[in-house]
Amino acid sequence: MDSLPIEVHGVQPVSAWNGHYHQRMYHPIVASAAETGDLLDARLRAGNAHTAEGAFDFILDLVDRAETALCQIAMVRLDAGFPDDTLLSGLEARGTPYVARLRNNKVLDRMAAPHLKRPRGRPPAEPRIWFHEMTYRARSWSRECRVVLVVLERPGELLLDRFWLITSLDAAAMPAADLLAHYRQGGTAEGTMGELMDVLAPALSSTPRAKRHYRGRRLPTRTSDLDAFARNEALRLLHLLAYQVLHTGRRLMETATQTGWSLRCFRERVLRAGGRIVLHARRATLVIAETAANHWRHLWPRLDRLIRTGT
Repeated sequence: MDSLPIEVHGVQPVSAWNGHYHQRMYHPIVASAAETGDLLDARLRAGNAHTAEGAFDFILDLVDRAETALCQIAMVRLDAGFPDDTLLSGLEARGTPYVARLRNNKVLDRMAAPHLKRPRGRPPAEPRIWFHEMTYRARSWSRECRVVLVVLERPGELLLDRFWLITSLDAAAMPAADLLAHYRQGGTAEGTMGELMDVLAPALSSTPRAKRHYRGRRLPTRTSDLDAFARNEALRLLHLLAYQVLHTGRRLMETATQTGWSLRCFRERVLRAGGRIVLHARRATLVIAETAANHWRHLWPRLDRLIRTGT
């Protein structure tokens, strides 16, 4: 789970200035499967919405759908802005495991202080990591939770760095080192968001006004009660669907060629291909440029298999 800033221009309904990002924006919440790069769902929110606003209903509904269609047990990764008592209690009540990063505060700083002394001697060539198991209960929380202090050496840095992870799993089910490795897989999801923003460059409408003309023709009536926010939310979902189509094609090409493909490379080398349509009798033939024909020779049978099997 992560939030994603979408800058807007104009005065769209519910958009607002966000002091953290220093721009007028919408602040959608987005869910993805980090292991595969697939986007699962998104919800558009006001620009000044807190990171965790609406996350409780959004996440629990998504977990129910995921465990019905995709997996037996879904584990949730959360950014530092999401953990609060309502969300964490809701996940634990339904038996959904989670791991999240905690923002530093004065209490956590005091707990970490005894463990931030660098060991004596020259540091080894490879930076070291230390794990410290503890329990922590914020003032607004209803119970104590397992937290892990992760202390890291940074090359060239004199002081040790550290951050906190919180999880519903006990140390026997997932030791601290495995917990960190699992949490770091969320970096793949951040790369997914980066590709989405870079390649598709999603933009939302800059005006709440309805269209007066369509393809050069004046529309007979004008809708006065147009819900511009709902329209932008639908447009946002279309952008995510476009990403998912590109990502599916990219993964098929990776399987076919046994090489890595970026989203931009797949779009430029496979989709943006010249071609012509040849009509003969009752048959229409699409002739693809030779530069992309070999890629489509690998891609098309796999696309056809997906359509036939419905997967």
